[in-house]
Parts: sequence; C-alpha cells; structure tokens
Amino acid sequence: MRNMGFRALTVGLLLALVPCPAVGQDALELLTNAAFIPSDKATALSRIDRALKQAEVAVARNPGDQEAHLQRALAISYRGKLARDRSDVMTAREGFEAAVVANPRNAEAQMALAGWHLGAVIEVGPLVARAVLGASKTKGFQALDRALALGGDRASFPALASLHRILLDPADVAGALRLAEVAMKASATTPIDRMLQRQIATLLPLLRSGDGKAAAKTAKLLLPFGRVR
Repeated sequence: MRNMGFRALTVGLLLALVPCPAVGQDALELLTNAAFIPSDKATALSRIDRALKQAEVAVARNPGDQEAHLQRALAISYRGKLARDRSDVMTAREGFEAAVVANPRNAEAQMALAGWHLGAVIEVGPLVARAVLGASKTKGFQALDRALALGGDRASFPALASLHRILLDPADVAGALRLAEVAMKASATTPIDRMLQRQIATLLPLLRSGDGKAAAKTAKLLLPFGRVR
C-alpha cells in the first residue's frame, strides 16, 4: 500500500510549524518552503529531509521535547504524502496522537491530528479512508473543534478550519465564510499566521460570491503542496 496518493492529507498540519527553539528556525523555514513554495517534488523532498534530520537531532538531544517530536511527525507526514508511503503516513499519525496525549491543550497538536484525519477523508472518501488508514471524519472534527477552542485567537486555526470545511462540503459556504472572516480579523503575530491570512484572502471573494465549488477548487491550491508538481 505504499503508492496511495493522499493529496490533501496534510491540509491541517502546517500549524505544527510554530516557533520552536529546540528545532530551530531553519527547520521551520524548510518545512514551510517545502509545503508552500511552488517547486518540483524532488526539491520539496530534499527540504523535508533536511528538516527531519534537524528535528531528529533535537529529539535525540532532549527526548522530552514535545515540540521537537511534533516537528518530526510533521516532517514524516510530509515525506509520506509526497513519497506516497503508507508506513510514513501511519507513523505520523502515531506521532500526532502521542503529542495530543502528552499535552491535550496543545492547539498545534490537535490541529495536526485533525488534518491527518480530515485530509485522508478529503482525498479518498470516508469509506476508503476508514478502511485503509483508520481515518475518521468524526475524530477529525473533534480535534478541529478542540484546536479552534485552544488557539482560535490566532489566524492560522480558523484559516485552516475554513479550508477543511469548504473541501469537505462545498455546499457549506456559510460555515467556511464565517471561519475565513474570523481568520482575517484574528491575531497574526507569526509568519505562519500572516501567510495563512494571505491564503484566506484569496479565497474570500469566492466564498462571498457563494461559489462553493470554485472555492473548493481554489482551496486545494492553497493547501500544503498544492503547487508542488
């Protein structure tokens, strides 16, 4: 099952890219560039590999560093998506679940877990996602709601929630629009927040026009790796 293409599997995972002194800004920049800067797959994988090595060094240095563990899981998830490697995808899920258990109030971990479940459902449908990966739309929305409750004052969380909503249900324009408007008014003190605000600003005109199908199509391009070929 190594060659399953989960194009949207990392839709919610970018929130793990919060500033983390143990991992270092270089790793954060590498993962952000891999996910969002248009490139070819080989270039993106190279960036991911370098970020993963940095995260693993941080984990080896301090096994109790939960942020470094979360960064490692994110990098593995990205690699699994691009390499179409089911074992990486499942390893990433274990990492996200462990991060949530270690700190249930970690909004980034909750959003990462939400993205894992909902991204799989978006890509292959609920039945196949459940049968092949054990992904659950219900579990995804539960984690998404927790992430919003814990970190909704930051633009990143409602922005990614808006992308989830419109991709899962293009008819739910009102729900996606509400979240997008919250994101545009929320705090954007980090580069990730500001970047996702710009992404949502691109989506807003389509949501406001009521064109859910066009909004969903555009949302795919705004996701991690949406412009990697």
